[in-house]
Amino acid sequence: MNSPVFARLSVSIGAILFGFTTFAHAGPPLVCHPIEIGQAKSLPWVDLNYQKGSGRYDVKNLTSDTLAILDVSAPVLVRMETLRRATLYARQDPQAAKGLLTRLHARAANSDAAGHPDALAWFDAGYLIETYKQWIGKGEPNPATGLDGYGLIKRAISMRGQDPEMEFAAALVTLAGPESDHREHARKAMAGAKNDPLLAQNLALNFHRQTISELLTNSPAGRI
Repeated sequence: MNSPVFARLSVSIGAILFGFTTFAHAGPPLVCHPIEIGQAKSLPWVDLNYQKGSGRYDVKNLTSDTLAILDVSAPVLVRMETLRRATLYARQDPQAAKGLLTRLHARAANSDAAGHPDALAWFDAGYLIETYKQWIGKGEPNPATGLDGYGLIKRAISMRGQDPEMEFAAALVTLAGPESDHREHARKAMAGAKNDPLLAQNLALNFHRQTISELLTNSPAGRI
């Protein structure tokens, strides 16, 4: 297939280095790269320069508004974009940031306690942790400090079974490693995109002079 989504099965050392420097200058992808979700509902749009009180959104509603989207079996791509936007809001309000993460983790733990482990709930908690780590700066209160979000995402994948969109999320999370894990997540995401048009669209989107699929394969962790 002559699509950039499935291209570049091998890369040169120069391309690898280019991918690394591009990632460094473009900003953390979990936050700085919007996920395409079509017409699906998410939190109100917010840009990277958001400051508390600068818009019409009331951050006090962040947890309830986020859960209203996540609790209706939203697709994984919608969850990724919703949690990305939630992080941009949460950075401006430490109490809201802690409240959202606490609620998502409790929601996942409660599903275990009820005897019905919820893979999507564990994914949400893990992805929010990793997104917080990329955006909430050093010296700022960060409720994700010391937590293993990637471990929760891997657990969600093992519970969920084949889910290319979760593999895509895990590939983004592991851009800096572990290398073997990253390669496997990227491979499964790209293979699954053949039957997931919206995922294929996301892999073909540009992120600072390269497509996301190229980012996944050109990064140091993604070299084949």
